[in-house]
Formats: sequence, C-alpha cells, structure tokens
Amino acid sequence: MVGPDEVLSFWLDECTPEDWFKSDAAFDQKIRDRFCEAWKAATEGKFALWLTYPSGALAYIILTDQFPRNMFRDDAAAFSTDKAALAAAKSAIAKGWDMRIDPPARQFFYMPLEHSENLCDQDRAVRLICERMEDDVFLLHARAHREVIREFGRFPHRNAVLGRATTAAEKTHLDAGGYGAVLQGLQADKAA
Repeated sequence: MVGPDEVLSFWLDECTPEDWFKSDAAFDQKIRDRFCEAWKAATEGKFALWLTYPSGALAYIILTDQFPRNMFRDDAAAFSTDKAALAAAKSAIAKGWDMRIDPPARQFFYMPLEHSENLCDQDRAVRLICERMEDDVFLLHARAHREVIREFGRFPHRNAVLGRATTAAEKTHLDAGGYGAVLQGLQADKAA
C-alpha cells in the first residue's frame, strides 16, 4: 500500500509546480495509476494514522484534495473527498502543522479552504496565505477563488458535473471566461 512518503515524494519532488495546476491527460492517468487505490483506501478511513503528524497530514490532504481533481477531471468524483481534505486541513492548521512544512508545499494545507464553497473558508485561506506564505501568486489565486464564492456562493464551473442548474448570472460569468477572467481582473487591479 502507498505510504505518505510516496505521495509527498511524487507530488513535491517528481512533479513541478507547473504540473500541479495543469490539465494533462497523461499526467492525470499517471496519478490514477499510482494513487487511485490509495485514494479509495482513504475514502474507507484506512489512513487515519497519517493525520497524527505534519507530513502525514499533508500527504493525506494532497491525496484527498489534489489527486481527485486529476484522477476524476470533469467528473463529480473530483470533489467527493473535499470534506475529508477540508477537515484534515483545518485540524492540521489548528495544530500549527502547516508552519512545520516549508513553502511551496505549505500551500496545500490551504488549498482545501480555497476549494470550499464556503465564504468563511475562503476568507481564512486568503488570511493564512497573506500571513504564512509571502507569495503574491498564491495570494492572487486565493483572492480569485474568494471572489467567485463572494459573487455566486459556489463555483459555477462545477455545476455541470455536479448536476446543478446554472443561473443566468453564472452562465454570463462562465461565458466571459469564468475563474480565468476573475484572475485577470485582479491582476489588472493590482497593476493599476
């Protein structure tokens, strides 16, 4: 069975920061091949011990928050372990474990907050990144996530795969470029 060191070695050493956020079918398949069984085990509660120390918690969060987005791209399963990842992240942050992990890996403690469709979680992600990351790029993305949640209370780009009806305002947002357009608007505001 996969252990936390294997998850971290793959994500933080074998992969580049560009890999973390790209859409690439071959890369998604590589994650499925290596980690889908471990992800299934996590959904069955088999990795509770990972949540008893900082690097184990980080591996659990990556396994349940980041990997499903690759393994199940364009499918509702991509978001199916978000609640587990969010609970793990909140617990680890409360214990100060995020500060025991160096950037840029530290950001993955905050990603479940950014992926949450709860404005309080979004505000907390922005605050934590401001205080603990010292990286304008991560902060810009956190603010963009928060802006979408402020406006819609959810991420409209998830509607189709989650079987949610899209409102007229959400359709306008998506047609105008969605998250990417929000990000560009924040970048332009910062440059002004």
